[in-house]
Amino acid sequence: MGANLQISPVDTGTGIQVYDHARAQMIEERVLGDRLLRFAYLSPARPLCSLLLFRTALLSRFLGWYCDTARSRCKIVPTIRELGLDESEFRDPTSSFRTFNEFFTRHLRSGARPFDASPEILSSPADARLTVFPDLREGTCVPVKGAAFTVSELLRDASGDASQFVGGTLLVLRLCPADYHRFHYPASGRVLRRWEISGRLHSVNPLVLALGIPVFTQNRRIVTLLDLERFGVTAFVEVGAFGVAGIVQTHTGREFRKMDEKGLFRFGGSTVILVFRRGRVLMDPDLVERSRTGIETLVRVGEQLGRVGSI
Repeated sequence: MGANLQISPVDTGTGIQVYDHARAQMIEERVLGDRLLRFAYLSPARPLCSLLLFRTALLSRFLGWYCDTARSRCKIVPTIRELGLDESEFRDPTSSFRTFNEFFTRHLRSGARPFDASPEILSSPADARLTVFPDLREGTCVPVKGAAFTVSELLRDASGDASQFVGGTLLVLRLCPADYHRFHYPASGRVLRRWEISGRLHSVNPLVLALGIPVFTQNRRIVTLLDLERFGVTAFVEVGAFGVAGIVQTHTGREFRKMDEKGLFRFGGSTVILVFRRGRVLMDPDLVERSRTGIETLVRVGEQLGRVGSI
């Protein structure tokens, strides 16, 4: 299970197929800015693009500034059409958004994301494309597509907390611009501590991961160590990506209930990673099986991902 996938510079289709959990079928992902992405990573200009776009946050900050201006409002309707978004899910009417970021960080109407309130069930914290790694041997995650990384590299925690996750389970939930960009707690519990890790802002698109770029250990991220009531100590990691102007923690208290909002990503693609201790979560078998073959599963906030393990 190594990072051996090769992508040809002449490939012009997105080629990103994911399994839609709710519809029970394969679908092709709609990619916003696909041509720019391919130019940045696959063209001869890649070294210069990497320096200008991903090693600093300057362009992402500029995009964030623009998306907070009234002028950016003109991009909302074309983006809804390009990505095929369902406006009936929005809590507020499209006409009420004053800036692109207000639209991007929109709330959903009540009932748009139902969930099982049972404390035994682990629910999805985000609308995202899910990959499950059920056994972190020696604390290492080995993706079918992408670069292997250790939990220690991911968390970069001098206290040694990463060692408790050896043999545990890791979930990668990749968000793209079409998604609802608020994320939630997958179960009830309390916050133990939080820290921020500075870094680059590479794209989290599978095209980039397949190039072997260690995105999850190079990009900027925020780590929150949680104590979930039935699932134990869990690391909740928000990974920034190209175009992400900010990772905002909207929940500032210590205690939380299942599906309480934790925070939001401003404009851009991004990723949430959950890391559990060994035996604390039993993932749904279909999610594990697809992940073994490199197929991401499109899940939505509140959907069941697994249940309490045997320990």
